[in-house]
Amino acid sequence: MEDDVSLKFHQQLLLISENLVTEDVEALKFLCTDLLHLRKLEGVKSALDIFKLLMAQEYLNAEDTFLLAELLYRIKCHTLLEKLGYTKEKVQERLHEKGRVSPYRQMLYELSENITNEMLKEIIFLLQNHLPKRWITLSALDLLILLEKQGLLTKDNVQILEDVCVTVSPDLLETIKCYKKCYDILSSPDVWTAVAKLLKELGALPSFCSTKMHKRRGVLLSSEQEGTAVDGLFFISFPQNMTSYKMDGPHRGFCLIINNVNFNSSQRKGSCKDAEQLERVFTWLGLDVRTYTDLTSGDIRSLMQTWQDLQDHEDRNCFVCCILSHGESGAIYGTDEKLVLIRTLMSHFTASQCPQLAAKPKLFFIQACQGNKIQRPVYVDTGAQTSDLSSMQDSFPLFESIPEEADFLLSMATVDGYVSFRHIEEGTWYIQALCSKLQLLVPRGEDILSILTQVNEDVARRVSPSGTKKQMPQPAFKTNHFIISFKCSSSHYLF
Repeated sequence: MEDDVSLKFHQQLLLISENLVTEDVEALKFLCTDLLHLRKLEGVKSALDIFKLLMAQEYLNAEDTFLLAELLYRIKCHTLLEKLGYTKEKVQERLHEKGRVSPYRQMLYELSENITNEMLKEIIFLLQNHLPKRWITLSALDLLILLEKQGLLTKDNVQILEDVCVTVSPDLLETIKCYKKCYDILSSPDVWTAVAKLLKELGALPSFCSTKMHKRRGVLLSSEQEGTAVDGLFFISFPQNMTSYKMDGPHRGFCLIINNVNFNSSQRKGSCKDAEQLERVFTWLGLDVRTYTDLTSGDIRSLMQTWQDLQDHEDRNCFVCCILSHGESGAIYGTDEKLVLIRTLMSHFTASQCPQLAAKPKLFFIQACQGNKIQRPVYVDTGAQTSDLSSMQDSFPLFESIPEEADFLLSMATVDGYVSFRHIEEGTWYIQALCSKLQLLVPRGEDILSILTQVNEDVARRVSPSGTKKQMPQPAFKTNHFIISFKCSSSHYLF
């Protein structure tokens, strides 16, 4: 029986290893630096080598696979968690009691994930006197490891990172400052006084302040925990990052609006009302709005390429794109009734494709059906394209539409497989609710996720004239921060 368990366990490890690429292995090595001997890690060539080292140190066995689950969670290989019997949510629930990756290591890894190639070149230039002359940097992780080997970077001394980030990236500097504040908390003899002071100053704790802190019946947990009561203890949860994106430049950014009204076989009446509302609201928020009407699929792709290459993004704080059209699962239609994948549109603005927008928020709002499961009610038009629906069989989960990197937010008018509703005179439920809530809640300091939650509630309360048709929008995001700060007139608003 034990042999069967051992065989199954090793089969699980082999399967996981086969699904990890070179970058994943390097990330695992880095996250294990505090757990395994550095000399042994230097000899690692594959994920299996890491697993063997963890088993040799009794960190990993058939009965307890949580450390491996935590590592996969940290490097965002969430689908592989299923091989160990975990889900992302289950790992989050246990991190506070079983997590082994230190806040220091988490902070460094978070930095490495957000250092673009251009930033890395600038950092290497600034640190050239500290680096071997013939040393070739392969990645941000390699650079951090070298600084640690030289004793220039430790858990209680991150000054060298602060010095370079002052010049290279204020956002990276904020991450380091957050870590230092958390480190001070954990080193303080009066932990709870320090916590209260930090909360008063910043409003929340970052994700790498997730160590256990007990006082009588209280437990302070990281953002990965929901506020729940368990065995008489109370849990306090905080946003994963408290810092906001910088919105203090001379220009907020561009807002593109693609308004497809006239198709070969249909007309999206009421869509111009949506476009007008979006123009007004995003102009009010300080963005430079550009509206494009009736674009074919080819026109849309060309437009995305044009805006990808635009150098004017450099001195802008963000980028917003609103698309009003017919749609199908994971895609929108051009006026030529050909599909364009949403993921393809968004991929034009990744850090590698559009470095001018690196580490800046990119927000996409899509008003389009994602299927045809609800029929069109009386007096209410839907955004579904009716031609050739039966040929669409592939499903595109919303989160898979977002590029595999941070700083993207995608908000859809409806969930996958369903239609969204549009009044032929007043516009769509989703866009009208979005504009209304932005106008109402931005001045109150609400963050974007809170606003979208209220948009969901607003739309969900609406019903078609028949009284039987409803709609629910769906947001997804991969952002480093939850807060985007806009300035309207003389006031700074949080978005």
